[in-house]
Amino acid sequence: MSTPYPFTAVVGQSDLRLALLLNAVSPAVGGVLVRGEKGTAKSTAVRALSALLPQVDIVSGCRFSCAPAAPDPACPDGPHEHGPGALRPARMVELPVGASEDRLVGALDIERALAEGVKAFEPGLLADAHRGILYVDEVNLLHDHLIDLLLDAAAMGASYVEREGVSVRHAARFLLVGTMNPEEGELRPQLLDRFGLTVEVAASREPAQRVEVVRRRLAYEDDPAGFATRWAGDEHEVRARVVAARALLPKVSLGDTALLQIAATCAGFEVDGMRADIVMARTATALAAWAGRTEVRKEDVRQAALLALPHRRRRNPFDAPGLDEDMLDRILDEFPDEEPEPDPEPDPAPEGPDDGGPGDGGPDGGPGGTPPQGGGPDVPETERQPEPDAADAPEAPEAPEAPQSPEPQPSAQESAGPEQTAVRAAEPFLTKMLSVPGLGEGASGRRSRARTAHGRTTGATRPRGHLTKLHLAATIQAAAPHQKARGRTGRGLVIRKDDLRQATREGREGNLVLFVVDASGSMAARQRMGAVKGAVLSLLLDAYQRRDKVGLITFRGAAAELALPPTSSVDAAAARLEQLPTGGRTPLAAGLLKAHEVLRIERLRDPSRRPLLVVVTDGRATSAGNAGGRTDSSPRELAGHSARLLQAGGVASVVVDCESGPVRLGLAGVLARDLGGPAVTLDGLRADSLAGLVRNVRTAVSSTASTDSSNRRAA
Repeated sequence: MSTPYPFTAVVGQSDLRLALLLNAVSPAVGGVLVRGEKGTAKSTAVRALSALLPQVDIVSGCRFSCAPAAPDPACPDGPHEHGPGALRPARMVELPVGASEDRLVGALDIERALAEGVKAFEPGLLADAHRGILYVDEVNLLHDHLIDLLLDAAAMGASYVEREGVSVRHAARFLLVGTMNPEEGELRPQLLDRFGLTVEVAASREPAQRVEVVRRRLAYEDDPAGFATRWAGDEHEVRARVVAARALLPKVSLGDTALLQIAATCAGFEVDGMRADIVMARTATALAAWAGRTEVRKEDVRQAALLALPHRRRRNPFDAPGLDEDMLDRILDEFPDEEPEPDPEPDPAPEGPDDGGPGDGGPDGGPGGTPPQGGGPDVPETERQPEPDAADAPEAPEAPEAPQSPEPQPSAQESAGPEQTAVRAAEPFLTKMLSVPGLGEGASGRRSRARTAHGRTTGATRPRGHLTKLHLAATIQAAAPHQKARGRTGRGLVIRKDDLRQATREGREGNLVLFVVDASGSMAARQRMGAVKGAVLSLLLDAYQRRDKVGLITFRGAAAELALPPTSSVDAAAARLEQLPTGGRTPLAAGLLKAHEVLRIERLRDPSRRPLLVVVTDGRATSAGNAGGRTDSSPRELAGHSARLLQAGGVASVVVDCESGPVRLGLAGVLARDLGGPAVTLDGLRADSLAGLVRNVRTAVSSTASTDSSNRRAA
């Protein structure tokens, strides 16, 4: 077993260390969600926390970590008699992102349950994490069905396993800690609210701190055991302080003034529900105990708000997390402490040389070096960390315009001229669901039909490997004809392994939604582009709710650009969209060919995830751009050829028609026919007006054919 990196050797990251220590003092705080860029010691600090937790007293031989003083009466290994127990270190159990349901909650031996009527149960990770830490790295990538199980266990403090009338229940109270990179996507609001505290971490920009990170990292890699020994004294001091704070916690008084401050803060920031108030109260109490005090002060409430409220204020996934500290101070000033605060006492633990700002640390970010000369643990400060800009990407320079195409003639807005600045998106709205036809087998989500591990049962099949979902009726039907040959004499059936049938289920999958957005001069009217961005923002919000991956391609001038490679982060897509400038000619073919290239690469990376192409344009094509092709082909012909190439590849598509005004050319409808999908206007995209037109891309074939004939008559 490798030597873990010491918690006290992590450089900077004061908010992260403080949030973890507060949960060590009071597990009732509810866990920590750590958000930040890669290489910032998120995983290192979490893995090092378990060494600071006090040992756990358990019933000897109990696989579910029952406490000897109060054993769980429903424990599968029970009943337990009262008596002396055994001490073991607190566990930190890691939940892999790709874990199965049986690995998380445990599994029953179906064969023994049917044939012998016994509950042969193998505990899962939730049982291992009871009275310890359950850590999920990249928690935002966790599958929905595992999130549902985590939510149930966190809400009830117990895990239930049910298989065809046989059920097992055991206690599952754990400290939930998750780390995530926001660029890979956001969490569901239900799970986000289950984390008591949240912290934002970023790498230090101070050269001195970065030097210290590298020095400690190199020293740790050269001699992990020796490095840990040098920090053993600091680890012991922090562990003793955690134990002392736990003992002091029941004596801490949460007065009426502090409660008013907490309630006023949550009300002032319009936080939903009452969980925020409760978490703030527990956090403020833990802060007072950590500081060695028996009363909660205003600074405790302030710090608790900074840790407990930012992730609860988000109204949609595009809102940046954070808290207005000036507003927080104004609210708290309305409820001053009843007694003047005494002069600050010196910190009982000396600070190390890495104080002064956040920095990287541990194997994630790479700390290494020697312990601080002060000899004490690195005590977390309470200053806030600067939040990284999620999408600080420079715009690509505009490419030179292609020669003038003979058809159609560009409008005045498309003529060569200075690039127009980005306009703000209109208010997003609820969109009708777009889906991919057929039955897929992609990642769990909420968009298109797919064969999944969860959902409604549609049939049965012979199991391949371990049986997970028994189809009872099909199993009995398979075994019934052989009962006489097997010598059945009693009432029960004689079941053999070959009789078992796996239930096949149908649910929903997440797709890759690739947006191809026209940013040319014909779309550049400010009100029009604002409406277009609002529509794309609405579709992005829908993609977030349906657990899709998204990508963004823009085309204007003489080229198409992959503004955002396919990712699970709709935040990043929204940021790129907001910064999108407009102007220049319309290289529609280049945009479609870029989409074909991106989808070809993504099909190799993730063959089970089916794509949905959403083209947002008015259908104009005034430049070939970098699409190539025959020199005697017009831009419109090149666009049609590119669209038919996508259709031949089986890509499900939908065109959002952005044409406006009394005179309409209907070019978006022609493009939709070439793509083999429907065309939807901006107004028709709204859920309250679409009237079911785009429930499935396949249903639009007949409507696009009639649209095409009317377009030819109009032309």
